[in-house]
Amino acid sequence: MEILFEILQDMLFAAMAAIGFASISNTPFSAMKYCALLGAVGHSMRFVMMTYLGVHIIIAAAIAALAIGILAIPFAPKAKCPPETFSYPALLPMIPGMYAYRAVQGLVMCLSSSEESVFDHYFYLMNFNGLTCIIVVAGMVLGVTLPIFVFKHISFSATREIIND
Repeated sequence: MEILFEILQDMLFAAMAAIGFASISNTPFSAMKYCALLGAVGHSMRFVMMTYLGVHIIIAAAIAALAIGILAIPFAPKAKCPPETFSYPALLPMIPGMYAYRAVQGLVMCLSSSEESVFDHYFYLMNFNGLTCIIVVAGMVLGVTLPIFVFKHISFSATREIIND
């Protein structure tokens, strides 16, 4: 029961964050519910894979982004918006901020260290966290855009009405 509560809590906060990101990117109000749903599903998938299945953040984020991209395709005609409109705000709660923060922290510590062994340690931390952050973001971008390009007939025609003459 506690596991279910943690997953639902993760979904709630991810949905709130996705709505927040969607609101600052001028997303139509009718698409906000899809942003919330995709954000909740994607983030909770990543959370479950990392916490309970032991999957690394790179793989978990890429799979969750792929799920967001796949789910965005059928929602596009319903919302009458391109799938990017609500899939990208749904991705933003999954940005690995701690890895980026630790990479910058490692850089600052490198610049302020006077011993070679201390410098090497922080340089390693900067590289590890920075590369992890970059690869996670690249995997998320690839995961969310791949379905949009594979199903381009559906995704590109989401905002067009078909007129029969």
